[in-house]
Amino acid sequence: MPSILVIEDDPVLGKAMVTHLRHAGYDVDLAEDGERGLRRMQHHRPDVAVIDLMLPGVDGWSVTETIRREHGGVPVIVVSARGSEHDKVHTLEIGADDYLSKPFGMRELVARIEALMRRSKLIATTVPRGEVIVVEGLRVDPNLQRAFVRTATGQTPEAWEDAQLTPTEFRLIVALAREEGVALSRDELQRRVWGTPYRYRDRTVDVCVRKIREKVDRRSPTHDYVHTHYGVGYRFAAEPS
Repeated sequence: MPSILVIEDDPVLGKAMVTHLRHAGYDVDLAEDGERGLRRMQHHRPDVAVIDLMLPGVDGWSVTETIRREHGGVPVIVVSARGSEHDKVHTLEIGADDYLSKPFGMRELVARIEALMRRSKLIATTVPRGEVIVVEGLRVDPNLQRAFVRTATGQTPEAWEDAQLTPTEFRLIVALAREEGVALSRDELQRRVWGTPYRYRDRTVDVCVRKIREKVDRRSPTHDYVHTHYGVGYRFAAEPS
């Protein structure tokens, strides 16, 4: 039975989430604050974590960052009454997989969790493998799940630096690189990488592209790799900076 860790300090909402998720067939554990939630993570790795942002003590942002740092592969859904674009973008930047604004329906919560579960199973069984993608100054290795940027001249190992992409960032750069020169829409990228359709004003793809540019394009002294096609989406190509 898939397991869900809910970290929510509102006892009414927490109880409602536990009830509906158990009814949907999940094994659910509830923690009332961030510190307890992190302790539960140490003893039992859940299939999905649902985290409120405004927690007493250790807040949801800190919990999300800690999970990403210490339990990298656990999918995270953040729920919060803070619905501004800044809050959503920042939360996605620090590693959350999805953001659900309060108030929300329990059916939507279950649907979001099911989408994350499908995506995590897809990642575990069909992680993109195959030939190493090599362009000028960049090596994307689907077998190692790592991207290497050439930061110095020459082909010695010291000349190449690991971009340290997250699993989601790596899947996105592979999706783009395998269609080199082709502009892919946000909806197509959202479906390929996250397994969900693009929603109007959803910044998930844009935030992930920004992080790739910070880790790859800015590291490269000679080339840019991810290019914006306004009104369409993004294209991968090695072009001189």
